[in-house]
Amino acid sequence: MSIPPSPPFDLAAERATLGAILLERDAIVVVASFLTPAHFYLERHAQIFQAMLTCYQRREPPDLTTVAAELRRQEQLELVGGMSAIGELAAEVPTAVHIEYYARIIERTAVGRALIEAAGQIAGLGYDDSRPIEDRLDAAAQHIYQLAAKRQIGQDFVALSQIVSEYFDTIQDTADEGDLLGLGTGYPDLDIISQGMKPGELVVLAARPGVGKTAMALCIARYVALRGHRVGIFSMEMDRELLAQRLVAMELGLATPHALRLLRRGDQTAINALARVSELPIHIDHTPSLNVMAIRDRARRLSSERRIDLWIVDYLQLAQGPSERDDEVRRITAVSQGLTSLARELRTPVLALSQLSRAVEGRAEHIPMLSDLRGSGSIEQDASQVWFIYRDELYNRQTEYPGMAEIHVAKHRNGETGMATLRFDRATTQFRSLSSRQISSVR
Repeated sequence: MSIPPSPPFDLAAERATLGAILLERDAIVVVASFLTPAHFYLERHAQIFQAMLTCYQRREPPDLTTVAAELRRQEQLELVGGMSAIGELAAEVPTAVHIEYYARIIERTAVGRALIEAAGQIAGLGYDDSRPIEDRLDAAAQHIYQLAAKRQIGQDFVALSQIVSEYFDTIQDTADEGDLLGLGTGYPDLDIISQGMKPGELVVLAARPGVGKTAMALCIARYVALRGHRVGIFSMEMDRELLAQRLVAMELGLATPHALRLLRRGDQTAINALARVSELPIHIDHTPSLNVMAIRDRARRLSSERRIDLWIVDYLQLAQGPSERDDEVRRITAVSQGLTSLARELRTPVLALSQLSRAVEGRAEHIPMLSDLRGSGSIEQDASQVWFIYRDELYNRQTEYPGMAEIHVAKHRNGETGMATLRFDRATTQFRSLSSRQISSVR
């Protein structure tokens, strides 16, 4: 019978790291950003490092005296071996110069142990034939996503010269957008207010059900794609074939049922429109209820194959958080923060659609407010821009402005707020810009 190999660990590296911190008070600064007590294999080493971090966070030098005092306060000094054990750690290390090298060994072995644990859980899923295969695959993926999320991978300080170079590249990429700082939407009035959808921004487009969130997102996606930019869409509500049907109908300028009838008849104009739509650089994932970590992972994979200039998520409240036990507020907070991180990591705008709460319906004034964002105040906090769609005809049958839609830019972190007026064509589910004469008559 073979003996299973022991999990990876390096006690010498753990002792060297702890000793270096005791020897040189500033050594902890080098490792505090990535090393955690959970990375240590030996429990007493983890307790000592936690005491060091506590001292560091109190702006006390984590030396022999302060660390021992903190362990004594936590009633752990004797558990780690007393003052003599801590003194031995400091005596073993001649210099603190190599602390990051040893700390990275600790991190690497901890990740190895976590991978082994995750592999065991995934193996268990393989044997559990009582669950649907889709559930098991999602659970297996979630184990890996959670492991990746625990490892904080960031970027240290960057020289201003590099930042300026990247900024110039961004300007060049959007040179065809005129004076805009980001991608245009195809609606000049809205673009003047928003200055475009900028790299690294989370832009939230919100409305009540049936107002036209998906329709407007598709109009924007089509406009961006027609200008040669690539678009990635996570459609958790609508099937990808239905999205394709809508795009063909937009191309023909017809209602979707009419466009579908023409295609079935083999109408050449409709077939040509279908061919043009097929060439649009748009990629669609229609997996329902995707985990936010799965969204980020799939976005990274597609971005590694080809540059994506705009991500669209339809819609935010349908995405799942990292934990199945989270309530709605925590889940939506995790999703909102995850999409913000995705935008910043890939340096790409993310247009996330969002539902509004029923509070809109209960007011005399039905124009949405930031407090109407459903599920969590973190959406308002995380978003760089928040746009609301308001159509008066949905609340007022006697409206003076049938077919009109107001796009309210209610939040704009780096610019002005305001309102753009568009026309909504219900038959083709398209939003269209108004002429200057039409805008004047509305206002």
